[in-house]
Amino acid sequence: MKTQKGRFKPVKFIAGLLLGLLIVPFGAYLYFSGGSAPVATTDSDIPFENFFAHKALNARIAKEMPKTVPIQATEANYLAGAELYKQDCAVCHGLPLLPKTAIAAGMYPRPPLLFEGKGVTDDEPGESYWKIFNGIRLTGMPGFSKSLSETQMWQIALLLANADKLPSSAKAVLVAPIAASTGATTVPLVSPVPPAPPFPNSAPPPK
Repeated sequence: MKTQKGRFKPVKFIAGLLLGLLIVPFGAYLYFSGGSAPVATTDSDIPFENFFAHKALNARIAKEMPKTVPIQATEANYLAGAELYKQDCAVCHGLPLLPKTAIAAGMYPRPPLLFEGKGVTDDEPGESYWKIFNGIRLTGMPGFSKSLSETQMWQIALLLANADKLPSSAKAVLVAPIAASTGATTVPLVSPVPPAPPFPNSAPPPK
């Protein structure tokens, strides 16, 4: 009898293992389909979400980021990078001496303010280039490989890598009003509405 009982132990173990393997995905399905998953920007992190997301991102960047910079850190490239940054990046990542925008305050994960504190000056330019080129999934960070040229993306990456030692001309571009720095005509947020013309067949106003 002892021998026969012993035969059932591996079967029970395998059955328990299979049941456990089924319970885990089923529980995950209920968690996500039942509306419990944190999908709002105001929700807290999923357990270990931040750790694993950064681990995966850092590993991917370390494997793929360019190791050499194909353009020089010249004043012309800093100026071009500053213009591009104001146009495409500042709405989320901020500008010097200005508070974060309403868009940045409402995002999750919170986008880093790249001209506050050390920014990303301790990152290699290739790391910033990878992020600009590819974007980062599920963070709100878009990839610009289809809208900017390779040179333009490197100009932004160099600007950010050297944000603590930019020439005064590049700093002036960053702090100047956007319309003044780009040469664009300032357009008011709310345009005045002209008076409506009279209807063709309307009666003249009473005297």
